[in-house]
Amino acid sequence: MSEPPAADAAYGELHDSRAECQVEEVPDPPAGESPAEQADPARSTVGRDAGGEEPLISTEELLAQRDSYLSDLQRVTAEFANYRRKAAERQQETVAMAAAGIVEKVLPVLDACEAAVAQGAEDVAPIRDALFGALEREGLARVDETGAPFDPNWHEAVVHEPGDGEAVIAEVLRAGYRWNSRVLRPAMVKVRG
Repeated sequence: MSEPPAADAAYGELHDSRAECQVEEVPDPPAGESPAEQADPARSTVGRDAGGEEPLISTEELLAQRDSYLSDLQRVTAEFANYRRKAAERQQETVAMAAAGIVEKVLPVLDACEAAVAQGAEDVAPIRDALFGALEREGLARVDETGAPFDPNWHEAVVHEPGDGEAVIAEVLRAGYRWNSRVLRPAMVKVRG
C-alpha cells in the first residue's frame, strides 16, 4: 500500500500526541475551610523561592502596598488633569493670539477706509462699517476717546500742547484698537496738559 498524504500523517501525529496528554486534577481545598480562609492573604504564594518554601506576606504589608499604589494613582491622575487643563488654556491662548494677528493685519484696511471717508468718498462708509461691525462682534474695540485722560498703555502721544491740570486727549490722529482687552495698536494722539 502507498504512504498516506502529508496532511493525513500530520493528523495522525497530532492524534497520537493528544492520547498521551494527561489531565492534571486540582485538589479540593481542605475540609472545614471557608472560601474566606482560602483567600487569606497570609497564605499567598507570592515570592515563592526556588527551594519551594513559601514566605508569607502579612496583611499589613499588602495593605501598605495597596495604599502606596492608590496614592501613586491619585497623584498621577491629578497631574494628568492639571496637564489637560494647562494644555487647553495654552490652546485657547494660541487661538486668541492667531485671531489677534489676523485682525492686526486687517487694521490697515480699516485705516484706508477711514482715510477715504475723510476725503469725501462716502461710498466706502458702508464697507468700513460692515468690516468694523464684524470684527467688533468678535472682540475688536476702537480706542479714540477725545477728552479722556491720557493712558500710555492705550495711547501714543505724538504731539503735546501746554495746558492746565491732568494730561487729556486733545485730538486723535490715528485710531487705536484693542482685541479682547489686549492692545493691538495704541491710538496716536495729541495730548493737552
